[in-house]
Amino acid sequence: MAEPVVPEVPPASWTEKPSVVDFSYVGIDAILEQMRRKAMKQGFELNIMVVGQSGLGKSTLMNTLFKSKVSRKSVMGTGEERIPKTIEIKSVSHDIEEKGVRMKLTVIDTPGFGDQINNENCWQPIMKFINDQYEQYLQEEINIDRKKRIPDSRVHCCIYFIPPTGHSLRPLDVEFMRRLSKVVNIVPVIAKADTLTLEERDFFKKKIREDLRANGIDVYPQKEFDEDAEDRMINEKIREMIPFAVVGSDLEYQVNGRRLLGRKTKWGTIEVENIAHCEFAYLRDLLIRTHMQNIKDITSSIHYEMYRVRRLNENNTHANNVADHHLTSHEM
Repeated sequence: MAEPVVPEVPPASWTEKPSVVDFSYVGIDAILEQMRRKAMKQGFELNIMVVGQSGLGKSTLMNTLFKSKVSRKSVMGTGEERIPKTIEIKSVSHDIEEKGVRMKLTVIDTPGFGDQINNENCWQPIMKFINDQYEQYLQEEINIDRKKRIPDSRVHCCIYFIPPTGHSLRPLDVEFMRRLSKVVNIVPVIAKADTLTLEERDFFKKKIREDLRANGIDVYPQKEFDEDAEDRMINEKIREMIPFAVVGSDLEYQVNGRRLLGRKTKWGTIEVENIAHCEFAYLRDLLIRTHMQNIKDITSSIHYEMYRVRRLNENNTHANNVADHHLTSHEM
């Protein structure tokens, strides 16, 4: 005897009768919740490169940004580090989670940059590393059996540390940013800004902006990539602030009954997240809270795309040359 067929029970949301039927509602806005759920499952990736001579607080700033020991020095130990004779590219990855949101953060360090007597062409290993990541992604992308989700090791942002000299950009700074701004999003910062007075800081920031304009250096957020009037208005305020004068510290102090990150001096405590003391909070907001996705989008749709087009054109040119050579040989 055949068993009775039990009809499938539709989902509750299909069977529940709404108290008021809105015949004009389609439900397009539900896509946002779908995207949110998918993004929460997949997690996010962010790859940040830090560049600057030793002693400018790169590791400390990265630890301060993410309130975790994410820098290479924090992972490798606190022993005295020798200055390498050539530039070394070292990266360390961390899985960070906050309120259910997972992110794989990779911090790429460049020990040896700017520390030699002759720093000519010291940007070349860094440029090569960035292009190598583009090449790696391209090779994965053009595979016939490519992965459903290609691991993204492309450098999304390069934080460039400027020494707090108070004068102007050095030739090394100009050369590096002029060349690298064409292949990666550069965010310049004045390191250890607490060594400058407020007047010196404002003068230095203004002089750096003039040097950037004079040398045609387009740092992030680039004016040509503003999408609309609202973007332009927000980004214009950021461009007027660049470079950010920052102070980093992963030490907590008690100030007026509050625990906060800061640097203690005999004159008082410099509060890292207090915008009256330094511009760290503006940098953090740009990189993490307001522009992280835009930084990744520009990396993918502008910098990587330019590299991809160039490489595919090179391959086509090479293939055409080989074909012409074979044709000529056959005719002979």
